[in-house]
Amino acid sequence: MMQNINFNLTSFFTTVNDLNSLPLDSEKEVVICGRSNSGKSSVINVLTNINRLAFTSKTPGRTQHINYFLLNIANNYIVDLPGYGYAKVPEEVRNHWSKLLAEYLITRKQIVGLVLIMDIRHPLKDSDYNMIDFFAETKKPIHIILNKEDKLSKKQVKDTTELVIKTLTEANYKKFTVQTMSAMKKIGTGELKDILTKWLNEINFPILDQLPT
Repeated sequence: MMQNINFNLTSFFTTVNDLNSLPLDSEKEVVICGRSNSGKSSVINVLTNINRLAFTSKTPGRTQHINYFLLNIANNYIVDLPGYGYAKVPEEVRNHWSKLLAEYLITRKQIVGLVLIMDIRHPLKDSDYNMIDFFAETKKPIHIILNKEDKLSKKQVKDTTELVIKTLTEANYKKFTVQTMSAMKKIGTGELKDILTKWLNEINFPILDQLPT
């Protein structure tokens, strides 16, 4: 039986800075990531219809922790990762998070899928490809959100979406879906909710117990 998820009842649960602090009771986790300034926090806010649930800032790279948000289903979480691709973050911070996030994404058995947010005006940057390549090792699904569609014409939105799908298909990526969205205009939240509801109601996916060599 499909569990009904009321995203409006999502609440902040905890923030962690190391893998030893991850919630022990977690059963399923949907991970949300993206380049700094892609609108990641805004997507979480509009998904849950809660202003500032995920703190938004005009300073890219501000979020440097893993933030857990509890859904209305016990032990099911939305997990907000630090934004990547921001050059002004100190090198030691980047190295810390590269190692921590790599281990988390590959070995965390509770993860059921990855939502990757891109600015539709600047899709498929090298750092996005790196994230897709890395997470693809898990064989779990990736849902790509091309955010800020309100910044482009309808034709530009259509052409960019088709190009992203064509590029990833030709590169032989598997288990990915793509949608457009405008967090600012609250466009596309229904499709995102449908995807997350589907993931959280499916059987757990196979997991890797160690990082790929």
